[in-house]
Amino acid sequence: MRIRIRKRVVESKRKIILIKIIAVLSALLADAIIFLFMNVDPLRAYYEILRAAFLTEYGLTETIVKFIPLALISFGLMVVFKAQTWNIGAEGQLLMGAIVTTWVALNLGFLPSYIIIPLMYFSGFIAGLSWALIPSFLKIKLHVNEVLTTFMMNLIAQKILEYFVYGPWRDPHGWGFPQTAMFPENARLPILPGTRIHYTTLLIALATCFILYVLIWKTTIGYEIKVVGGNIEAARYAGINIAKIVFLTMIISGGLAGLAGVGEVGGIKFRLNPNVSPGYGYTGIVIAWLGGLNPLGVAIAAFLYSGLLVGGDALQVAMRLPQATINIFNGSILFFILAFDFFTRYEIKLER
Repeated sequence: MRIRIRKRVVESKRKIILIKIIAVLSALLADAIIFLFMNVDPLRAYYEILRAAFLTEYGLTETIVKFIPLALISFGLMVVFKAQTWNIGAEGQLLMGAIVTTWVALNLGFLPSYIIIPLMYFSGFIAGLSWALIPSFLKIKLHVNEVLTTFMMNLIAQKILEYFVYGPWRDPHGWGFPQTAMFPENARLPILPGTRIHYTTLLIALATCFILYVLIWKTTIGYEIKVVGGNIEAARYAGINIAKIVFLTMIISGGLAGLAGVGEVGGIKFRLNPNVSPGYGYTGIVIAWLGGLNPLGVAIAAFLYSGLLVGGDALQVAMRLPQATINIFNGSILFFILAFDFFTRYEIKLER
């Protein structure tokens, strides 16, 4: 007896959306069971998350703050996953964007804001893009698995960051903490008064959603990306340049992750430290799949997931739960989405 896995006929978009909703609800049900084992009322826990993230002015603004980097990263991952290329390195690309942006801010902060701020965005984008090109080259030229290389480069980026904040960039007046000096006023992104929302990066994220929709569904390049992702052999037969698509999608993904790094150091912390990202690069993987690799779906998923992160922080305070509690949501939602997606797309049969 053997197991045979056969691909199903592509389902309608409405049915796929319904299946993703069921997957999320299943994850929440599984989380509720875990809460019960922790002697926590799951209904109260979920209400606390909802209230803290969306029903208070502070919570809503903080949700938008987290939405900005998550949306940028998830949009980039959506494009690269669409081409069936696996970029697990958005975290490292974000860090490299933050590192290069910090150099620009600390060394060129004397420039007027209308020059230094665009320069920060440009340098962060190029840094993230460049960090993504290395595994792209290894995949195309040497056929090295990009899952391994992109993940390993996250660790390298983290060590580079630690070298600078513990070493040459360490603030001598920072009370011994591993962090750089504060950015000059000219090198700080503009924020909405009374909030931490750096609205220029928010506008970039919203514009990216529209641009990627046009790119993927209205251009020849977008068609080629979808063909490569759907059937790489058919793409080769059709004469599509596979290397070009891999490079292009990785460039987009890495560059957008680098922009997320610009926002974190230039609009939130105003300095570089080892905790510049709480794992946004990895969370973006979940959001990209949760959004169905569709720009609008990814935007909605990023906003809701940002609320989950904000609510999770409040949950730790209100119900005295450990910080790792929010990882339960990350893991369970990803597991159920992938499981439901697999059984939607594939049929398993036992044959003698």
